[in-house]
Amino acid sequence: MTTKTDRSHINIRGITVEVIRKDIKNLHIGVYPPSGRVRVAAPLAFDDTAVRMAVISRLGWIQRQQANFTKQDRQSQREFVTGESHYLSGRRYRLDVIERDVPPKVWLPNNTKIALSVRPSSDRDTREAVMHRWYRQHLRAQLPPLLEKWEAKIGVSVNEVRIKKMKTLWGSCNIEAKRIWLNLELAKKPELCLVYILVHEMVHLLERRHNDRFHALMDGFLPQWRAYRDELNRAPLAHEDWQY
Repeated sequence: MTTKTDRSHINIRGITVEVIRKDIKNLHIGVYPPSGRVRVAAPLAFDDTAVRMAVISRLGWIQRQQANFTKQDRQSQREFVTGESHYLSGRRYRLDVIERDVPPKVWLPNNTKIALSVRPSSDRDTREAVMHRWYRQHLRAQLPPLLEKWEAKIGVSVNEVRIKKMKTLWGSCNIEAKRIWLNLELAKKPELCLVYILVHEMVHLLERRHNDRFHALMDGFLPQWRAYRDELNRAPLAHEDWQY
């Protein structure tokens, strides 16, 4: 079945708002990195006046979110050369690129360096792909004990966790399939940030919406979740060619 969707833009007090009308029951306002783009998902019956009033009622929150993105550190585009800073589990490491004619690999030779071994002919994109595979393996290895712990604590069962690069979300949940998606960038963040996102998405298996019940469940299962969210928001954003 095809869902009807209508997309437009309106200006509200100097803020350009993307409005997506579709067959949903409730209006949702989102503010997205890196520049604080505002997007509203609204029921089909909501006209511009109704959307405008909803945005104005949340204007203070929207402006605070935009200010947070403006203050957040951003890395320049990584070239994957010796001397660059790269992150793993919230720690910064110096990249050491080693060119040799053997299959590529990545490892931690000590507490301050990430070693990247690539063939001499490898270009930037190839080096990035090798690093991304390593980050994916690292993130994947963290999941089994976390899932075992939190499935028991929350009382839900997750059928599958997948990892991919995402530009506007740290995680998402397909409730019907009980499938969670995690942003590959979480491999670079402190483990508590991964815990927060994983628990957040697992709680959606109990409550679909970000309503009072959802927040109450989060408070019960992970009382420090707001501090973990703030830690994630303070962590440097990776460079992206942000396009929507």
